[in-house]
Amino acid sequence: MLLRNSQIKLRAVEPEDLDVLYKWENSTSLWIHGNTMAPYSKLVLRQYINDALEMDIYQSKQLRLMIDLLEDNTTIGTIDLYDIDAHNRRAGMGILIDEAHRQKHYATQALELMTSYAFKFLYLHQIYAYISISNIKSISLFEKTGYVKVGILKDWVQRGDKFEDVLFLQLLNKI
Repeated sequence: MLLRNSQIKLRAVEPEDLDVLYKWENSTSLWIHGNTMAPYSKLVLRQYINDALEMDIYQSKQLRLMIDLLEDNTTIGTIDLYDIDAHNRRAGMGILIDEAHRQKHYATQALELMTSYAFKFLYLHQIYAYISISNIKSISLFEKTGYVKVGILKDWVQRGDKFEDVLFLQLLNKI
C-alpha cells in the first residue's frame, strides 16, 4: 500500500500510456520546467516505455510512475525519481500534474506517496528538487511536503534572452 491512498495510486508506466506521455512531453508550455528542447516522437517514447519496463531503476537511474485517480482510473500526471545515486542514497524528484487536475491536492498526495516509497522501501537518505524561482506554485508544493531551501543556483536556466535562478530544495530521511 506504499503507492496508494484513498484518492490516488502511483503505478508503473504501461504501453497504453503512450498517447498521454506524447501529449505531455510535447507540450511546449511545459518545456520551460525541464530540459526539453525538441519534440519527442512516438517511436522514442515507445522505446522509453519499453526500457522502463525492462530496466532496473539502479541501472536506468530513474523511476517514473503514473498518477491515477482511484475513482475512475484517469491518469492525471507523472512523478519521477531521477539521478538515482545508490551509493549516496539520494535522488531528484520531479512531478507533473495535467492542467485539468491541478489545485486539487493530488500533487501533494503524490509527493507524499513517492517520498514514503523512496525512504521506506528504497532506503534513500535524501531527495532533492531543482525549481526555477518563478515557479512559485511548485516551490510552495515542495515546501508544504517538508522540503527545505538549501541553496540558489544563480543564472541556472535560460528563459528567452535572460537567465533565471533555480532553488535547490532538499528533504532528508528522518525515518
